[in-house]
Amino acid sequence: MADLSSNFIGIKSPNPFWLASAPPTDKEYNVRRAYEAGWGGVVWKTLGEEGPPVVNVNGPRYGAIWGADRRLLGLNNIELITDRPLEVNLREMKSVKRDYPDRALVASIMVPCTEEAWKAILPLVEDTGADGVELNFGCPHGMSERGMGSAVGQVPEYIEMVTRWVKQYTRMPCIVKLTPNITDIRKPAMAAHAGGADAVSLINTINSITSVDLDLFAPEPTIDGKGAHGGYCGPAVKPIALNMVAEIARSPEMRGLPISGIGGVTTWKDAAEFMALGAGNVQVCTAAMTYGFKVVQEMISGLSQYLDEKEIALSDLIGRAVPNVSDWQHLNLNYISKARIDQDACISCGRCYAACEDTSHQAIDMSEDRVFTVKDDECVACNLCVNVCPIEGCITMERMEAGAIDPRTGRVVQAEPADWTTHPNNPMALKAAE
Repeated sequence: MADLSSNFIGIKSPNPFWLASAPPTDKEYNVRRAYEAGWGGVVWKTLGEEGPPVVNVNGPRYGAIWGADRRLLGLNNIELITDRPLEVNLREMKSVKRDYPDRALVASIMVPCTEEAWKAILPLVEDTGADGVELNFGCPHGMSERGMGSAVGQVPEYIEMVTRWVKQYTRMPCIVKLTPNITDIRKPAMAAHAGGADAVSLINTINSITSVDLDLFAPEPTIDGKGAHGGYCGPAVKPIALNMVAEIARSPEMRGLPISGIGGVTTWKDAAEFMALGAGNVQVCTAAMTYGFKVVQEMISGLSQYLDEKEIALSDLIGRAVPNVSDWQHLNLNYISKARIDQDACISCGRCYAACEDTSHQAIDMSEDRVFTVKDDECVACNLCVNVCPIEGCITMERMEAGAIDPRTGRVVQAEPADWTTHPNNPMALKAAE
């Protein structure tokens, strides 16, 4: 099997799969079970300062979004940081790290935005033997109202300031966890980089309300007739997370800044996609909460098999897709493809026809005996039919060779990339030609 050993900003672990700071990492019992199941590392649930206790709700803490098969697609949580005493968490972290020295143990921290608060907690965490700290600048509920969490993560100047404090008062590697509740993820990442962060992790949860109880007329989860916005996570947030990871990885200002990818990682393939877009490792939460800690074993075996089949090392996978992430104006406008329907695989459900006829380009013909064929002169290769077809591989996109005539436009398919500034589809080029 491929070697999955990881060295992320000097933090070594037997594989790149870490549990994210969340309910599954709130106590020693859970973390020991996670290590025994095979997780390479754990980010301990966020620690707060000594002082006023954190009090969580004693009622439902999660809202959910399900697919048609009742598969969990997203969780909304209103749980706060750990409500267990700081000294208890620190004692348990020290015990776990002593017994599992080869596993990564990172402490997530969220304290008030004052230099004294950070200066006070860092030596206590360092004394546990933790391998690093993760600064929680992302929690969108409960703590942001207290001037912590995403209230800090949405202000780049605060991110840079706190990161500098942390780098001043500890030798431990520093990971800055970024909130997605912001317009341009590159701004907070650049601030963390300027403050001396060793890495960034993203995404934290997305501000959300998943549903409304239409009898109580209150958001869910509902506590005594009231509901609150919470943090959204799970498979549904993966596309947002992938994009934000890629934006940082391909930014010239942050080229080489290590990234820990978070957001909907459920399978080895999800993890591989994050790594291909620049993540050095991944953190997982919802998948473990849905399927249990042993889900990591499929991730380990799947990623190992993939790397073996590709004959590449884990380090070769990291960032491999970044050069192919482009902006729209740089896409090849001479690339032409058409939809093709495999008649042997087709079950004649008609979804492709209904979708294309009603909402797209009327490019699919239906015969009297429900045989569906593509009309090349109308097909714009949008691939909507591929996505709505219930049979995987039944409809595919076939590229037209250079020199062929596109029946829809009458244009000759060119081999070289088109120049968008003079392309006939560009409104500015049309105006200039007039």
